[in-house]
Amino acid sequence: MAIQPGSMMIALMAVGVICFAGWVMDFTGSVVTNAHGDTEVDVYTANPEELGPFIEAYKENGPRIGVFSTMWRFVAKKLHAAVYSLFELDVAGINVNIKYCFKAVVWAVRNHLVYCIIFFIIKLAVLAVTGGAICRIAALQFARGEKPGIIEALRFASKRFMSFFFAPLLPLFGIILVGFSVWLIGFAGNIPIVGEWIIAVFMPMVLVAGVLTSLLAIGWLAGFNMMFPAVAYDGCDCFDAFARAFHYVYSRPWKIAFYSAIATVYGTICYVVVRFFAFLVLMTTYTALDAGIAGSYAQGNKLVKIWAVPAMVDLIRPSTQMVGLSEKCAAYVIYAWLLLVFGLVISFIMSFYFSANTIIYALIRSWTDKTDIEQVYSVAAQSQTDVDSGDDIC
Repeated sequence: MAIQPGSMMIALMAVGVICFAGWVMDFTGSVVTNAHGDTEVDVYTANPEELGPFIEAYKENGPRIGVFSTMWRFVAKKLHAAVYSLFELDVAGINVNIKYCFKAVVWAVRNHLVYCIIFFIIKLAVLAVTGGAICRIAALQFARGEKPGIIEALRFASKRFMSFFFAPLLPLFGIILVGFSVWLIGFAGNIPIVGEWIIAVFMPMVLVAGVLTSLLAIGWLAGFNMMFPAVAYDGCDCFDAFARAFHYVYSRPWKIAFYSAIATVYGTICYVVVRFFAFLVLMTTYTALDAGIAGSYAQGNKLVKIWAVPAMVDLIRPSTQMVGLSEKCAAYVIYAWLLLVFGLVISFIMSFYFSANTIIYALIRSWTDKTDIEQVYSVAAQSQTDVDSGDDIC
C-alpha cells in the first residue's frame, strides 16, 4: 500500500517542497560554525554547557550556515550511524544515535525558536495536503479495495485543508491556554504578602490545570498519528478528529501500543528492503558504467571522480576527487539525480507512516465504535447531500 506510485509521488512532492522551503529559509545563516566544520548542534549534543562559549568565540569570525542545512547534515550523519548499528544488530548504537537526533531538535527549538515555528507551520501546511491525500488513498484501498488517483486524493485533502491543518494543533492550543492561566497565577504570586495567599487559594485550580495539561499532552503525543486518518476516513472536521483521537487513546491504549509496535517492526524491515533495492539499483548502474569507461582506479578512472562508489549505508556520497570544471559540473548533476533516488527512499518512509496509521485508525475505530471497516466517508454521497441541501462541500 505504501509503495504504490500514487502515494510515493505525493510523498516525493512533500519532501521536495519541505526541503526547498528549508533551503530558502537558510538565507538567514544564523548557525555559528568554526573553521573545522563544527556547528552549534555538534557542540550542544556533546555538551550543552559549552554552547554559549562556542557561540561567543566564533560568532564574529566563524562562517555561518542555515538551520535546515545544519539539521540535515547532522541528522543524516546520525541516521547513517544508526543504519550501521542496525545492520550490526547493535541496539545500544541505534538508541544513542536516535537520542542525538532528538537532542538536535531540542537545540533548534531552544536556540532558533522563530525559525522553527515558521518552518513547522510550512511543514504542517504541506503535510496537511500531501499527508491527508496519502491517508485518503490508504483509507479507500484498505476499506474498499479502491485506488483513487493522485488528483482525486489531493483534491480531497485540499478541500479539507483546515481540518488536516488544525487537528494536530488543537491540543497544543489547549496546553498553551491552560499553561497561560497557571502562569498568571504564578505571576500574581510576585505581589508582596498577598502573592503567596493567591497561590495557596488557587492551588486546587492549579492542580486541576496540571492534570488537564498532562491529559492533553499524553493524548496529543499518543493520538497525533490518528488525527489525519480520522479526517481521511470519516471526513470529519478538526474538532471531531481531535475528539476521536483522544477517545481512542484513552479507551484502547494497549491496542494502539500493540498495533504501533507491529507497524514499527514491519516498517523497519520494509525500510531495509527498500534501501537495499535502492542500493542495488545504484550499484548495478555504477558497475555497468564503470565497465564501459576505459582505465582503472590507479589510472584515474573518470567515473570515480564524478560519482563515489555507492554504499548500502551511504547511498549518495558526493565525490571528493573532482579536479576540472567539467568534472565538478558533472558531479553536481549526478549528485542531484542521486538526491532524487534518496528522496524516494524518504518518500517511502512518509508514505508508510501515513498508510500504517490509517490502517491502525480503522482497526481501533472498528473495535471501539463497532463500525465496519468498509464504512468510509464517501465524497460522492456527501456531494449529493450538499446538492440537495444547497450547501457546498467544506
